[in-house]
Amino acid sequence: MNRVDQYLADKLNERSVAGNLRQLKTLKAQVDFFSNDYLGLVTTGKLAALMQLSATAQETPGSTGSRLLSGNNTQVEALESAIARFHGAEAAMVFNSGYNANIGLLQSIGDRNTTILYDELCHASLIDGVRLSLCKTKFRFTHNDMVDLEDKLSRYSGQGPVFVVAESVYSMDGDMAPLNDLVKLCDRFDAQLIVDEAHSTGVFGNQGRGLVNNLPNQERVFARIHTFGKALGCHGASIACSELLKQYLINFARPFIYTTALPGLSIHAAQCAYEYLLSPGFTNQPLHDLISYFREKIKASGIQGWKDSHSPVQAFVTGSNEQSKNLAARLQLAGLQVNPILHPTVPLGMERLRVCLHSFNTRNDMDRLFEILQN
Repeated sequence: MNRVDQYLADKLNERSVAGNLRQLKTLKAQVDFFSNDYLGLVTTGKLAALMQLSATAQETPGSTGSRLLSGNNTQVEALESAIARFHGAEAAMVFNSGYNANIGLLQSIGDRNTTILYDELCHASLIDGVRLSLCKTKFRFTHNDMVDLEDKLSRYSGQGPVFVVAESVYSMDGDMAPLNDLVKLCDRFDAQLIVDEAHSTGVFGNQGRGLVNNLPNQERVFARIHTFGKALGCHGASIACSELLKQYLINFARPFIYTTALPGLSIHAAQCAYEYLLSPGFTNQPLHDLISYFREKIKASGIQGWKDSHSPVQAFVTGSNEQSKNLAARLQLAGLQVNPILHPTVPLGMERLRVCLHSFNTRNDMDRLFEILQN
């Protein structure tokens, strides 16, 4: 084994010994408590049916190049216009994934004159975007702690552009950001607010427009990231923003500039998903009814360790990788697909089971889950 191979093998062995080696698995059909398909558009086949009903000649499997070369077309521009209207924004810009959107946005706006303050529980894609920027002044603030954020804003505002980054629904704890308070603080200190709505799109707000849509002054939010890969059941993402920011991203967001554009098939899927949200038959109420039932089960069970969440993401903190893996294995043996979330994805002591709820789950499924956890 050469030196490089030995180095790679040693690093993998270290992770294996620590009990947190990641591995790909092909899963058998089980009760889904782990995917992000919150509205069941993929699992129930609803999105596939919608796509067949409105099939177009533009459903190409490839796009031939980046959008600045040969990959731009009227189809993706129509989708961006529809997304902007739906979310009440001046403009929208499609990216190949939520990860690309977050990196592209933060990497491009952060320079040596910029300050970025981000919630400590922000998704890895947001943190990576901050790291990839040229921003020298970048700090975490304590999760949802407006006192800590105010302190940092008072110290760093007035020294150049200031951006505050948060998620409307946090992906690991399932709790929500105090968006009203964030907007007020940003107004006081002339800072710009960026909100990742990945786990809110389709789930919260009028017709699934997200939690920012509930704000009386949503135009005060500088940029919103809406991913297609969660409740919308397809691939890609968009940034809802001003026309000025869109033009800036076209010129400076490297993941957009140097990436082959999404194919027509992916664009068509996103179009169908958004049309579904606007359709008379759309409702996410069954999902919210199941979330309420799940919270009732937590209270009745008396099991300690559940995070306070009223979103589809429910987290049961076990405090160790081993305990999380053991509990997940027991649930999986019973036909319930629940995944453990291990360190280093979460901090030491915060290892957990992450239960994702969907409109197609049943109360019986949830009853079984709690029976196993209580035994």
